[in-house]
Amino acid sequence: MKSRTEDVLENGFSDHVLVCTNDRDSEYACCAEASGDEVYAAVKSWLRERDLFWSRVHVAETSCLGLCSAEGTAIAIHPRNRWYSDVLPEDVPALLEDEFGADASRLGE
Repeated sequence: MKSRTEDVLENGFSDHVLVCTNDRDSEYACCAEASGDEVYAAVKSWLRERDLFWSRVHVAETSCLGLCSAEGTAIAIHPRNRWYSDVLPEDVPALLEDEFGADASRLGE
């Protein structure tokens, strides 16, 4: 095992956006069926529009974040310790602007 914490911090990492795209064969809701892939794509687009994709902000698909809903996808933003559910693709710009600022000037806060 190799610790890469210093490498990540040296590259200026400040925030991690986790988007649930979990799919399961169950009677219960899952993010894959509640626009998970579309929300993930919207997060990446927002970051790309600000030239932040593969930069200080990392985005990753995750399995279940424990906020399952048929109304939308779950997102967690760390290290801010912010958790959202019921996120739809059209919610992503406002959510990320609230967290990071319209021009992403509040990264790492």
